[in-house]
Amino acid sequence: MFTGIIETIGTITRINKKTGKWEFFIKIPLQKEAITEGESLSIDGVCLTVVSIDRDIVCVDASLETLKVTTLNKKTEDMNVNIERSLKADGRFGGHFVTGHVDCTGTIVEIQRKGDSIELTIEVPSQFSRYIVVKGSIAVDGISLTVNSQRDNKFTVNIIPYTASHTTILNKHLRDNVNIETDIIGKYMDNFIRKENRKGIDLDFLHKYGFTK
Repeated sequence: MFTGIIETIGTITRINKKTGKWEFFIKIPLQKEAITEGESLSIDGVCLTVVSIDRDIVCVDASLETLKVTTLNKKTEDMNVNIERSLKADGRFGGHFVTGHVDCTGTIVEIQRKGDSIELTIEVPSQFSRYIVVKGSIAVDGISLTVNSQRDNKFTVNIIPYTASHTTILNKHLRDNVNIETDIIGKYMDNFIRKENRKGIDLDFLHKYGFTK
């Protein structure tokens, strides 16, 4: 579990493209003791497992399925990525519930400066727009952000100066893709409602609403 509060920015030093996976070697400006083998790291919002550590270089594996649904398949050496370690049980919860399980990639379709901040408009596949609500939370490349507005399959988020200076978001341009994870609470609720609607009227339904023998 993550919170969407980016801790630092890492740099990809090498990508080993194997048949069934890609290995990413990432230089992370954190103490070696702060990261352990086997733990989860959020890399641009993608939950990956640390398989080895060599001083300040960590190696993480990305499966073919992960590569297919995220922007990791477009990464190259020397690119920067957002880094967040998984939340400790006694840690402070500063963002929102982020699992690191990316739903889809979105496309930046508009960038506007609004005072000291930057407003991004992002387009997502239509089937995911149902999980995006105004004033709700969303993770963009692992960054916990608030949805300012939403219409059809597009939404806007506001990037304050602190977020801009402590993440990779300023490296993005028009038509660039970003990893999108919608709010897991909304997905659970949608799933419950869909299952309830599919049940129709049966004995359980009648009993639930007071129709008993």
